[in-house]
This record gives sequence, C-alpha cells and structure tokens, in this order.
Amino acid sequence: MVLLSGEPGIGKSRLVRVLKDHIAAAGFLSWECRSSPYHQDSALYPLIDLFERVLKFDRDDAPPERVVKIEAGLDRYGLARPETVSLWAAFLSVEVADPHPPSNLTPQRQKEKTFEAIVALLMALAAEHPLLFIVEDLHWADPSTRELVDFVFGQVPAASILMLMTSRPEFRPPWAHRSHFTDLTVNRVTRKQTELMVERVTGGKPLPAEVLQQVVAKTDGVPLFVEELTKMVLESGWLRDQGDRYELTAALPPLAIPSTLQDSLMARLDRLGTGREVAQVGAALGRTFQYELLRAIASIDDRALQDALAKLGESDLLHQRGMPPDATYNFKHALIQETAYQSMLVSRRQQLHTRIADTLVERFPETTGTQPELVAHHYTEAGLADQAIDYWQRAGQRAVERSANLEGIAHFTKGLNVLATLPDGRVRRERELGLRTALGPALMSTKGLGAGEVEQNYTRALGLCRQLGERSELFAVLRGFWEFHELRGDLKTALELAEELFRLAEAADDPALRLIAHDVLGDTLYWLGELTRSREHLERSIAASPISTRAMTPASHACCSRRMRCGTWAIPIEPSDVSRRPSCWRVSCPRRSA
Repeated sequence: MVLLSGEPGIGKSRLVRVLKDHIAAAGFLSWECRSSPYHQDSALYPLIDLFERVLKFDRDDAPPERVVKIEAGLDRYGLARPETVSLWAAFLSVEVADPHPPSNLTPQRQKEKTFEAIVALLMALAAEHPLLFIVEDLHWADPSTRELVDFVFGQVPAASILMLMTSRPEFRPPWAHRSHFTDLTVNRVTRKQTELMVERVTGGKPLPAEVLQQVVAKTDGVPLFVEELTKMVLESGWLRDQGDRYELTAALPPLAIPSTLQDSLMARLDRLGTGREVAQVGAALGRTFQYELLRAIASIDDRALQDALAKLGESDLLHQRGMPPDATYNFKHALIQETAYQSMLVSRRQQLHTRIADTLVERFPETTGTQPELVAHHYTEAGLADQAIDYWQRAGQRAVERSANLEGIAHFTKGLNVLATLPDGRVRRERELGLRTALGPALMSTKGLGAGEVEQNYTRALGLCRQLGERSELFAVLRGFWEFHELRGDLKTALELAEELFRLAEAADDPALRLIAHDVLGDTLYWLGELTRSREHLERSIAASPISTRAMTPASHACCSRRMRCGTWAIPIEPSDVSRRPSCWRVSCPRRSA
C-alpha cells in the first residue's frame, strides 16, 4: 500500500495516471475510485461509483437487469452465490425479489459481510493477474470508505495487489507502523524542472526570457500552476509564434501574468465564452457530472452544449469518458472546479442549485433514493431550508439503516444546522424533535451510551417533548435518556424515566411498548437492589416476548456481551459465532438492537 500525499496541484493525480498507463501497457488491470467533497458523508460512495462503472449499470436498467449484471460479474470468479448476490445488490441499492441472507442480520453485520464480499472479489481478481487498486483524494473519503480501506489493508500482503492512494497533507494515515505501507510526500518542483515543464507545454519552443522568469517566479514550483499559467500565456495574444520560438508582440503589460492559480484559471475560462458558463454549471454539479443531468440544467441546446464541452476538453480543463448522451465529465483538478464555481455570483449559484435539486427530484428518482444527501446539499446551497431539512433527515435515516452511523450523524447535524436558520415556532420545534430522536441512537452507537453528546441531544429532545405536549417521539426519547442515565449510574433519574415509560406504555395499551417498559423498569430495579420487583417486571417482559425461551436449547443461549446488565438471556443472530460478533436480540425486546 502506497500513499501519495501533497498539497493541491502538486501532481499526485498525474503520477497516478502515469503509473496507470504503465500498468495498462504491461497488460494488467487497474481499478480506480475517487472521493469527492460533495460525498464526504455518503457511505462508500467511491466504491459504489466504481462498481456501477465496472458492472456497466445504465440509468434505465430495471432492478432485474442490474441483478443479472451483478450475477454475471461475480460468476466469472465463482462468487455468484445467492447470499453474495444479495449482499452486492443491497450495497448497490438494487432491489432483489428473494433476498439472501436472511433479514435478521443487523446493519453492522451486513456491513461487515459486504466488506468481506468486496475483499473476496479483489482477491479473486488478484489471483488471476496483479491488480492496481487506486483510491484518490482519501482526505475527502467518508468514514465507511476509510473503514473499508482499513479492512483491505490487512488483506493486501496476501495478494498481488498494489493499493495506491492519494491525499492532501491534512490526512494522517493510521498505518505508519505497518511494513507493507509506504508514505510518499510529493514536493514542489525545482526551477530547472519548472523550465522543462514550460518547454513541454510550449512544444519545445522557448518563451521570451522575461515571460519565462515571471512564470517560474509566480508558479513557485506547483506543477498544476506551471501548466495552467503557461497555457494562459500562450492563449493571451501577447506572443507571436516564430516557428522555433515565441516572441512578445509588444512590451509585456504590468501585472499581466496572474499571481495566483485561481486568477490564471479564471483568465483561461473567460476566453472560452459559452464554455465558461457550461463549466460553471458543471462546477455546481460537482467534480464529476453526467451529460444527461448537465443538459437538463444548462439553458442551451444540445449542439451548443457539446461544442462548449469540446472546447473545455481541448483546453485540458475537462476530461470526457464515453459519448453523449451517456458521457461523464471530470474536471482535470478540484482547483479548476472550485475556480469555476467561485466565479459565479451568490445569486447565480443559488439559482443553479435550485434547478439541480428540483431536476434530481423530478427526473432522477434513483439518485434521489440512493443519494438523498446530494439533493439535500443542493437545496441547502439554494437556501431552501424546508426541502433541505427533509432530505438531510432522509439521508441520515438511510445511513443509519446501513450501519453508517458516523455519516448518519453528519447528515442529521447538517439538518439541525439548516433548521437553526428558520424562525422559532412550533413547526421548527417539531422538526428538530424528529431529527434529534433519530440522531440519538446513532450517537450512542458511535460515542457510547454515556457520552456528553448523548446527554445534550436527549436533554434537548425531552425539553422539546415537554414544550410540544404529548408526542409519539416521547417514548423513544425517554428510552434513550434512560439508557444514558442508567449507564452513568444515576439510578434515581433512571428509575423516574423508567416509571414514566411504563405509564406511557400502559396508557397506550401497546403490547410492544409494554414489553420494553417492563424490561427497562426491571433492569433499573435490579441495579437498585429491589430484586423481587425486578424479577416481577422481567418475568412479565419475557412472558410477553414473541420469542419463546422454552424453545431454546442451552447451546443457543448467550448473554449479551454488550448489554449484560440484568442477566437477561439473548438469542445470538449467528449462534455459532457469538464470541466474535456479539450482535443479538435480547429475549426481553422484540426489536433488533446492536
């Protein structure tokens, strides 16, 4: 495993491209995925994008067609077992008529098995031919992708795999102590190397000495700046091509050569006419964007759009993969996208983001379903708080369902941040309560039941419940707050909360709520030493459970190793492997818990 790290524009991606071309020339396979600032909280986005490309998914594919493509891709390596196909289908958000494995897998266990399936495929590929596996821009990777990289890390020494990653300096690799890991820092180029780069861009024709001197001084050894500034000078009209060299047409104007990369890029974009507007629309869509979505957003006809894209390609600002209408475009560098985006007025950006979000919702429902955080981002940037909050909540819930709790926390938090921009009132409080109710379990899963963030969240949520009156969320909020106080040993408060839960369950006359309330109250009384009352509630909880303890054999019993507070038996989801994976159902609770 190799990590290329360095500042933006220093040449990391160029080095990767050279190695990739070298590997291709040798007849070996390379797979490449890239993280994105727009998807920093989209669980496993780089891998999902990679495998959708590898499997040649088309936007118009029906779920059965995508399942066939998954099966065909796995079958080549003998991996097309029904349960594996179902894992891949769930990973790629493809509906399967008869899913395997059974639905009683916890989200965390399903995530682990998905990681194992991905590694199994990488190993099968590497068993046939050496594999170059590229992960670019790791500093923008979502937590689940970083977790997968950690998981792959342990498998690499056993296979013919070179895993090549790139990152900016702020990313700190956790693998420095491992013998099969190499961390390479890419530094700025020397003056001599800068002059050689300029000569390559000019086709070997020397620039006037004063122009070359300014290029060398202002680029300060940043390769991307060297390339872009040289191209800007060539396109500026200040030079005359004399066949074997360039000469100035007149004295070089003062401050003619930009001092920053952004200014240089802006000067190049300004000369592209319609190309600049298309680049701005593309920049609002992201570093990578599809022609079909761009066409739906851009307010020009197909011919003009393709001409503008061709000019951007000829200027080496944009790279194209495929042919319209199935083409995908990628800005040569994130700094180019950023420059094009920042060149727009705020009002223009908001208009674009509104059109993008509305178009995604109306015409690209599959993206709305699988990437609600992308729609939420565009509504947020558009200043449309109500729509943004809805989609941040959807994104958070979808992430938590996939055991991507850190991403879920990020989505819920962004929803709360947008909510804070709205005027106070009952509607705002109701929406905040919904977000905080969903946020609580994710915080407990990642921070721990007794974390300060958990207390702050549930304190606010309970306060909102009291302000709003009787709410359906109250039971879940009280349950979460009870977990916090019991773990912290504040048994007096835990008992008060447990008794309120019990009163709510009795008033609702809901067997499932009553079962949980008996369990919670029995658990608390146990730790208070009131064993007779504790046993009474726990026995009533067990009696109400849909799981019959009498049907279990001693071999299928296991104490819940994560929550063994009251001695209640638990049924492991995978009885043969409880010691390593303690995810289970407690007998006294009809709902799955991790």
